[in-house]
Amino acid sequence: MKQALLTILFVTFAGYPIDVRTQSIKAAGQDRIHFGDVIDVDVVGSFEFDWRGRVNPEGFLDGFDKVDRQIFVLCRTESEVATEIAAQYSRILRDPKVIVQIVDKTDRPVAYVGGAVKTPQRFRIQRRVTITELIVLAGGITDTASGEINIFRPPDLSCEDDAVRAASSSGNRSKSNEPRNTIIKIADLLSGSPSSNVSILGGDIVTVTQAMPIYVIGGVNNPLSLSARAGITLSRAIAAAGGISKEGDANEVTVFRREAGTSLVLNFSLAEIEAKKTDDIALKPYDVVDVSQKGRPKRRFPPVIENAAAFGSADPKLPLRIID
Repeated sequence: MKQALLTILFVTFAGYPIDVRTQSIKAAGQDRIHFGDVIDVDVVGSFEFDWRGRVNPEGFLDGFDKVDRQIFVLCRTESEVATEIAAQYSRILRDPKVIVQIVDKTDRPVAYVGGAVKTPQRFRIQRRVTITELIVLAGGITDTASGEINIFRPPDLSCEDDAVRAASSSGNRSKSNEPRNTIIKIADLLSGSPSSNVSILGGDIVTVTQAMPIYVIGGVNNPLSLSARAGITLSRAIAAAGGISKEGDANEVTVFRREAGTSLVLNFSLAEIEAKKTDDIALKPYDVVDVSQKGRPKRRFPPVIENAAAFGSADPKLPLRIID
């Protein structure tokens, strides 16, 4: 039910703040030169000075040696680059007419969406797109989400920043274009907050963070791993695991806890908790709740449990979807 509700809410808000005026490929800086682009330089009436190639890791035309100095092109427009090349060529040509075109954009960086989503994916973004739209396309948020979304933006992979564009337009690389991390609250997205529904750009890594686990094992009907959230108590965790089984002993409940580099062993009686004789403690991330089983020795040491939760990553093997 919770999964369905999250999906419905995200579908509802997915298109909310999207401006239909920015649906073209040239929106959000996409008409500027990016890493991976193939650039064509055409000098009208002269084959000798034509050139085609890519952008090197420093943001210059890679191997363009027909002028005295390198031409910085990253995040600049075609016309800006054409003007600079024409100025360089004017030293050896009379009134050169230069046309610069981006002829291939297919190798531009892709955005990644992973973590606590149903279908982690890569996205090639060719128009304005917001975080909720991508989350919906990734199948929606799962029950293991912690409540936050982390957006990591590497430097220079997108040209959306006004300061970066201004520096690039003058032929410089912006020193202020540093990697950025942004945290978005899922609750703010679901409430329809426009400031939270940010635009996602090529190269962004979006991770719906997963809640740390709490394990309930032993004499319960359905041993499981719960997402550690505020308010999860010992009795609620056991109830979520289907309650005490026929073999379980409600008077012998052990909580194994890792805290400050040490392992703690806490013993409780569920019967006393239900009778209000003992506090119903709040569980912490990575707690292991072990309900003893009748006829078996009580566990003295914490079990080894492999945490197989998969966090989002920039995996090149993920499915690729084009957003145009």
